[in-house]
Amino acid sequence: MAEWRSLTDVAVQPVPARAFMVAGREARDHVHFHRDVLRWHASFQARAGTTWALHFDDAARFAVALYGAWHAGKTVVLPGDALAGTQARLRSRVDGFAGDWPDASLACADDDEGETLLSPLDARTTRLTVYTSGSTGEPVAIEKCLAQFCAEVEALETALGAGLEGVAVHGTVSHQHIYGLLFRVLWPLAAGRAIVPRAFFPEDLLAAMEDHDAVLVASPAHLKRLPAQLSWSSLHGRLRAVFSSGGALPAEAAHAAAQLLGVPPTEILGSSETGGIAWRQWREEQPAWRPLPGVDWRIRDGALEVRSPHLNEDAWWHSQDRAEPDGAGGFRLLGRADRIVKVEERRVSLDALERQILSHPAVKEARVLLLGGARSTLAAVVVMNDDAQVPDDASMRRALSQTLSRHLAGHQDAVTRPRRWRFVAALPVNAQGKVTEAGLTALFRPERPAARWILRDATHAKVELPLDASLAVFDGHFPQAAILPGVAQLDWAVQLAREVFAVPRHFLRMEALKFQRVARPGDVVRLDLEWHPERVTLVFRYTSVHGPHASGRVVFADVE
Repeated sequence: MAEWRSLTDVAVQPVPARAFMVAGREARDHVHFHRDVLRWHASFQARAGTTWALHFDDAARFAVALYGAWHAGKTVVLPGDALAGTQARLRSRVDGFAGDWPDASLACADDDEGETLLSPLDARTTRLTVYTSGSTGEPVAIEKCLAQFCAEVEALETALGAGLEGVAVHGTVSHQHIYGLLFRVLWPLAAGRAIVPRAFFPEDLLAAMEDHDAVLVASPAHLKRLPAQLSWSSLHGRLRAVFSSGGALPAEAAHAAAQLLGVPPTEILGSSETGGIAWRQWREEQPAWRPLPGVDWRIRDGALEVRSPHLNEDAWWHSQDRAEPDGAGGFRLLGRADRIVKVEERRVSLDALERQILSHPAVKEARVLLLGGARSTLAAVVVMNDDAQVPDDASMRRALSQTLSRHLAGHQDAVTRPRRWRFVAALPVNAQGKVTEAGLTALFRPERPAARWILRDATHAKVELPLDASLAVFDGHFPQAAILPGVAQLDWAVQLAREVFAVPRHFLRMEALKFQRVARPGDVVRLDLEWHPERVTLVFRYTSVHGPHASGRVVFADVE
């Protein structure tokens, strides 16, 4: 069993044979870790500036750079990604960038510092800035000191470390966020467990974990999507623990994952602000939460409050989680207090609405949100059960949404039921596997502008389409100069033609397709449609004040 090392001195002296990293059949010990920390220390020592942004896809490279920066007296900023836009936003806040950035200003030194001796880190002055997930807006920077991380990994080891000797720590989540940072980097370093450098997709996990005893650090989104057809039973007995955090793990997904992986998931409750609060293991139908060692909790005004060394200050932190004691030293969560919204002056619990939708036997998952605008509107995103397929036809989807609305009628009146519905194969998640409000809201942004019909008869139609910049169809086309994609123009022409003409369902071929001029946000384009039933052909032309944009013929197959 590896000796426990405080995070303040884990990099001070090399420890031969102590685990550091494993990648397939390649393994490196703590001596390698110490040598690379010295190399990064030399790089950071040679540069001015106190604050550096780190981003590495490789968790082991990140670990040595992190400690090299800390031992050089730098404050580390930990953004969630290394996109050019993120780097641009950080330029005024940091003195430089190290790692996998489009434009990194610091690289690892070729040689270490020889006889340089590192002193233990000061737990109070060694600092790191993490970011919230930004589920409802821009990510918020939160400063942490090393003392908070020291307290948290010691609590994790006390509560959850039994039986984890000699494992390699695999993950599907990024170490660039606090959950992955703690579970994939800092806790393994302190406990002497092997870091697995890369994060895996669920489909890759089985092959990655075949060679050694393992721990899996995952998210609810990833545990819900484990490919059931793979031979997970080969891991039974060697997969020692499965951790989940970053969002609520549904009971159905927890028990399904336990059956596939051979070990019940351990769920962690916490946030970027609070660090870890509590844990529960899915050995029963709906387990209660147990506080981590050192965490005090209480219920005040129906909401959970916590105090712990994982927080920035020794004060009670008031959460928005409604909770009740379970009578055995733990607590159960009852939903979010901040998910009470007002619709036409009526108070509505989004949690209650979701539970009521989920009570329909054909529904697998549901999220409800309030869409802003001139008139606030409740909207629902629904995943149906595997045996309840969502129809492609728009009218049938409307019928499905009406069925679910009627299902709610026993609890909610027309004002407090969702007016807009989206049916998806899986809830949208971000890079950390979280379902975010931003991702859900994006599903309700229109792909196509509202049509202003000028002419509609049996064979001819004319319609104006104002191109607003908020249309989802402009996303990514292209960041430097948004334009209307040609595939969208073709799709719109067929969609709108079906609204006025008897167009067969089966597409046969395109003819004479031309794209002559780009259309941009702010343009108002006119679409002329001609239907030739004898040739089963649709002719379309897009024009605006700028001239012709696109034209072509779509030939359909007149078959049933």
